[in-house]
Amino acid sequence: MPQIILTGMTVLLCACCLAVGGFWVAVAFHVARTMAFHPTARRGLRLPAPDPAPRVCIVIPAHNEETVIGTVAASLRAQDYPAFRVVFVLDRCTDRTEDILRDALAGDVRFEVLILKACPEGWAGKVHAVHRGIADSSAARDAELLLFADADTCFDPGCVRACVSLMLERRLDMLSLLSTLTARSWFERVVQPAAAFELARQYPLLRAGRNDDRRRAFANGQFLLFRADAYRALGGHEAVHDELLEDLALARRAADLRLRAGVFLADGVLLCRMYADWASFGRGWRRIYTEGAKRKPSRLRAAARVPLLFGAIGPALVLLATLLGLLLAPGTRASALLAIGLSASVACLAGLVSVFLSSRSPLVYLPCYPLGSFLVWRILIRAARDLERGAPTVWGGRSYQRPVRR
Repeated sequence: MPQIILTGMTVLLCACCLAVGGFWVAVAFHVARTMAFHPTARRGLRLPAPDPAPRVCIVIPAHNEETVIGTVAASLRAQDYPAFRVVFVLDRCTDRTEDILRDALAGDVRFEVLILKACPEGWAGKVHAVHRGIADSSAARDAELLLFADADTCFDPGCVRACVSLMLERRLDMLSLLSTLTARSWFERVVQPAAAFELARQYPLLRAGRNDDRRRAFANGQFLLFRADAYRALGGHEAVHDELLEDLALARRAADLRLRAGVFLADGVLLCRMYADWASFGRGWRRIYTEGAKRKPSRLRAAARVPLLFGAIGPALVLLATLLGLLLAPGTRASALLAIGLSASVACLAGLVSVFLSSRSPLVYLPCYPLGSFLVWRILIRAARDLERGAPTVWGGRSYQRPVRR
């Protein structure tokens, strides 16, 4: 009987290793295919500069961003694009954001600062700020291209030029970048790669950039570039005034109207530090996953199985199989465990390395990925629970009650 149990456990462990290895082989293949057939924003730096250059208006909403506003302002002042204007919309700021911003701009006439004291009921704060920036700025009304970016970003000097060139080359109506995320804090190094991978798994870049019925509409509000006529055709931010993930809502409207869209990795051309502390990291990613799942708890719970099974538990089982193959007495059972465990280990490593390299995450933190995946599972499960018990979403200085969808 013990032999039967041991054989059964060996077969089960081998099956688990094959499933985990297969998953990460598929990941490595998909990442390689994406990188081969889908350019990054850095490629745009090598494209010819548009001549004549379309007029670009950049709208940056900001709510209490004193720690980052100077950085984004300086990076925008350094842009090498010849025809752009910037509108900063300071939304109900109670800190030193305005003072720091005006010091950083130093009277640069290409920049305009709008001050908002209130947000109307029924509007999400960020969405209203962007809407007012478009409505109240002459630079926005005269622009041929409209770029919406977050205050916690930092632009490479060639970023605007590269993205405009890429948009024109590919004849897009909407272009969005997945920014290169910073890795300063422990959660950015340990959890963020798994969190970003889970979002990319749900919204693959190759499908987000399709222009047929297989399109998986997606965009990143950290960087959204529109043709002005296309933006107006989809109703602008007013059409998504109550959305907490307005980028995804705009992408879905663009898909409904068959507008041509492209989503690209920034590859260092756009940097972003999304969250400064662990509490805001958790709140932020819960909001992202919740709205991405259309506020359906069942979808959140289904998504949570992937980081738990293939990111946290799976690699542990692969390691266990390999160790047992080394420690058991020589024989068929030990040989099978060792061979399958090693093969699955190589597959896991290949998949994880491809994820880390494509996102520019530091490889030195790759061994922490199972812990990061476990914490992402917790974020997803808590997001589902918060929805079910009616907990409000706190974002941008306001609290929002979001109804559950079944």
